[in-house]
Order: sequence, then structure tokens, then C-alpha cells
Amino acid sequence: MPSVDARVRAVPFTRSAIMGQEEAYLAEALRQRHLSGDGPFTKRCHALLEGRLGVPKALLTTSGTHALEMAALLLDLQPGDEVIVPSYTFVSTVNAFVLRGAVPVFADIRPDTCNLDERALASLVTPRTRAIVPVHYAGVACEMDEILRVAARHGLAVVEDNAHGLFGTYRGRELGTLGVVAAQSFHDTKNFSAGEGGALLVNDPALAERAEIVREKGTNRSRFFRGQVDKYSWVDVGSSYLPSELVAAFLLGQLEAEGRIQAHRRRLWEAYHRELADWCRAVGAVPPAVPAHCGPSWHLYYVLMPDLDARTRLIAHLRERGITAVFHYLPLHTSEYGRRFGGRAGALPVCEDVSDRLLRLPLYNDMSDDDLDHVLHALRAWR
Repeated sequence: MPSVDARVRAVPFTRSAIMGQEEAYLAEALRQRHLSGDGPFTKRCHALLEGRLGVPKALLTTSGTHALEMAALLLDLQPGDEVIVPSYTFVSTVNAFVLRGAVPVFADIRPDTCNLDERALASLVTPRTRAIVPVHYAGVACEMDEILRVAARHGLAVVEDNAHGLFGTYRGRELGTLGVVAAQSFHDTKNFSAGEGGALLVNDPALAERAEIVREKGTNRSRFFRGQVDKYSWVDVGSSYLPSELVAAFLLGQLEAEGRIQAHRRRLWEAYHRELADWCRAVGAVPPAVPAHCGPSWHLYYVLMPDLDARTRLIAHLRERGITAVFHYLPLHTSEYGRRFGGRAGALPVCEDVSDRLLRLPLYNDMSDDDLDHVLHALRAWR
């Protein structure tokens, strides 16, 4: 592996950054000495998300993975039930449902947006299908009109995996508000980070109270603290999905800085798109596609290289210049566990092709113009 000269400017793929009142809020949480979940900072995050997105209920979780696990519990999935998911996604999208005994039915993706190919949905639905899980890749919306039509026709739940898409839109509607529930991630790699963390957005009011119970170890503890019952007890299946107040305090500072964060990420994304247009044509790469009716979340910028060899050589070229650029998912249907647990997955050619060619470029909240220029200069030097 080529070594990196210590004098070379280092540009990471991503990193966390203090964007507002995070440190002050952490200090305040420590002074208040309420460090367990559902304290004042958690409630402020809930109120901010509910007001900003217009959802009936937002519940912070310890991770986006746990938000998806809550979704699987709320759907009462049984062993053998089928859930349609794109194969090009993170393993949490599937694990949450496999843990309930459900069978993931892997779908191919679109070659333009790398999202679940809605045109294949109808052929994947069977009498055992219970849910469709669209993943808004890179924060660009799936074609939700068709996905929702197929779901309504067959009586299926739609669970949005919106780990990439907070504050992105589809035909003017906020991502995460289109399915019955949606999972958000506040992992260190996301636009809004708490190190680890997530949220479940509950769009069906009928599920709101049960979501609180599932999140609180299967107890009606939240109703007790609101004075709705005189004691709380175990009333349902559940687990401990509450993050600490320290996580919520940091996250609140990030969410309150939405305007600054999103404006900066958009400027970086658009600079990549503009400045690399000629380079992409010259080397045979393909930039990301954003349909006119989709408002991206500016989560990540990628290019599709001509083939696996070109991507491998470019990663090495950038590494020699101190720049970390990375590929993304390996198709789940080709993995050992995908073959073991997946149902009816045939060849998914687009998914496999994209997995070999996609390269993500550095993009983070405090990325400077000098960082960006260094990446662009290195890319233009590669042929």
C-alpha cells in the first residue's frame, strides 16, 4: 500500500464538527444531573423534529438501527412474513426484520438514483408480503408515488429508511413523513450527528402510544410520567431504545444549526457537481442524478466510475495525496447471510454493477474551500 507523505494535506472522508451550542448543552446536561433518557434535551429534540417535519410523534433512539427494530416490532411481523428491501443498503435495513423472523426479499435499484427500483415492486409482492422498505440513497428520494400505490393496492406498510435523507423532500413533502413510520440516523457520518443515535418518526397516530411502550422496554412508563396511570407495568414486548441526555444535548445543538449545516453541504455538493462535469465526461464517470421533483438532503456526493479497476486505481491515487475516498455497500443478496436469510433473490444486475463502480468523495460539515480544492485538483490529475 502506498504511504502518504506527512506533508501532504490530509482530507478525511467525513468527520464530526461542533456547529452550534453542543458544548454548552452538554455542560448544562451535566449540571442538571439528569443523564438518563427522556430528560429535557430529549424532549426539546422531539419537539423540534415534530414541529419542523409536521409529524405526530418523533422518538429519539440509540441508533438508526434501533429505530428500524422498533418499526419491525410495531408491524407485528411474524416468522415467514416477507419484507421488500433494496439489496444495495446497509445491513441494518435487513437485520431489523430478520430479527423478527421475517424474510427479506431483495430488489434491484435504479441505475440513475441508486434507489429501490419501483418498477420491479409489483412482481415481488406475494400473499406473504407485509412491508416495503425504501431507502433514500444519498438523501435523494425514491419514487414514492409508485411505491405508495403498490403498497396501498396490496395493503402493505411502507417503512422509510431515511438514514441519509433528513430534510430532503419528495414533491415538496419531507422525507420521513411518507411511510407509516421512518427511521433516522444520527451516526457520526450523517449531516446531523450525535456520535451514535437515531429517531423513529411515527406518521400513523394510531401507532404513537405503542411506539412509546416499545421504546420503554414494553412498559407504559411514559403514560405514568404524564399522570395518565397511577403506576406503570409491563404491557407489551419492547426493549431499551432511549439514548442518554448527553446524546440528546449534543444532537440538539446540531439540529438547531440546520440552516448553516445544510447551506454549507449544499454549496460543497454543488461545487463538486459543477467542477467535475468536464472531468466526468473525460474519464467516463457518471455524476449523481437528482430528479427535478426531489430536493436532496446533500448527504453525500459520489461518482460512478467506468469499472471496478478504474475505481480501485482512483482510490489509490487519492490516498497518495492524503484524501480518503471510499466505496459503499456490497450487495446484501450476495453475502453469506443474504443467501441464508433472503428470499427469492435472483440476479440483481444494476445493484451489482453500482456496487463495483460507486465512489464517495469527502463531504463534511466543516470542510473548507482548501479541502475541496485539494480534492478537485487531485481528481483532475487522474486519468
